[in-house]
Amino acid sequence: MTENRSVVLAIRTDEDNPNHHLWNNNGTWFVHYTVYPTPITKQRVRKSLKTKCIDEARRKRDVLFKLMSSKFTLAY
Repeated sequence: MTENRSVVLAIRTDEDNPNHHLWNNNGTWFVHYTVYPTPITKQRVRKSLKTKCIDEARRKRDVLFKLMSSKFTLAY
């Protein structure tokens, strides 16, 4: 992933929901989020976390979001 500060990353977290941005598809956990490549377009991203374990999925999501927050501008 290359650094691109013109892309805005939308990650809103819900402290009451430890599974925010996680989705279970037939037993495999995915992460989903939205990016705004331009001010008038958006792109929904869904990526497999390649795990069936919710605890591992949460850890992978957190690592991914931490990495992305250092590469992109965040919108909350």
